[in-house]
Amino acid sequence: MDKPSGDNGFSLARSEDRLVWIFGSSRSGSTWLLRMLSELDDAVTIDDPHLGHHLGVWRPIPLAWATADGDPELTLLNEIKREKPSYFFNERYREVWEPALRELIVARFDAQVRERAAGRTSEPLVFVKEPGSHIADLLVSLFKKSKMIFLLRDGRDVVDSWLDAHRSGAWALDEGAFPVAHEGREALIRWQASVWAYRTGVVLRAYQAQDPTRRVLVRYEDLLRDPAGELDRISARFGIEVAPTRLREIALAHDYDQVPSHEKGASKEIRAADPGGWQRHMTPAEQQAMYEVMGERLVEVGYLPGFTTERVA
Repeated sequence: MDKPSGDNGFSLARSEDRLVWIFGSSRSGSTWLLRMLSELDDAVTIDDPHLGHHLGVWRPIPLAWATADGDPELTLLNEIKREKPSYFFNERYREVWEPALRELIVARFDAQVRERAAGRTSEPLVFVKEPGSHIADLLVSLFKKSKMIFLLRDGRDVVDSWLDAHRSGAWALDEGAFPVAHEGREALIRWQASVWAYRTGVVLRAYQAQDPTRRVLVRYEDLLRDPAGELDRISARFGIEVAPTRLREIALAHDYDQVPSHEKGASKEIRAADPGGWQRHMTPAEQQAMYEVMGERLVEVGYLPGFTTERVA
């Protein structure tokens, strides 16, 4: 493998096959997965660069779900403006901005990777957990030899987790969230359901277009049931040699029960390992609103067989 000059001879510019994206929805156990992957030999992790939140701006804004006449159709500024002559990231000048954007991402990631890999490995495997996965297709197009993990979780649990994050004293308030008023709960549910459905659709299409040897689908529920087994699947797919005993050690060290009690629970970033909690935390009307927005996507990814929009939660 050709390598450019650098502090340790490594750069994603020429070793993009060492780049592994973790795509999916936020609140899907991605931080947990990333922490376990960080324990693998030669692994370097990058947690939440938020590329998608800068390069994929939502349209319309979330306020629309509380004020519009009906549920808006969620999309991105990129999609709306792509044919506009002066839009920075338009299609006409893609051949100009695309390589420049790739170079910027490489330079930024390389700086962090070299710092974290120094004295430990000269051939790091770089796991990047990208929360803005609604631009997964763009990122994969920039790094055609990169690999991807599609971390998929039941969208109903994702929305439930975001509801918990928008309450007084919750962890997300320090990151720009707000305590939601009782009368605003349904609008927030519809917005977050729209986001989950959109992101899941984008990542699913990117996953389906990816070379099967460079992709792996991990369901959160399977990861929760058998973390060592899922780590083994990931390792095998990407050619990482790890002893089964080591994988079990990693899984045990990062088990939910090992998290100090003051760091987990309601309103905490590490909230619960409890699929299906949405059934207890949402009213029937709120569940119905959620189904109306994300029901078809839940069916598509296998979480809701036999659903119709007439279903009453």
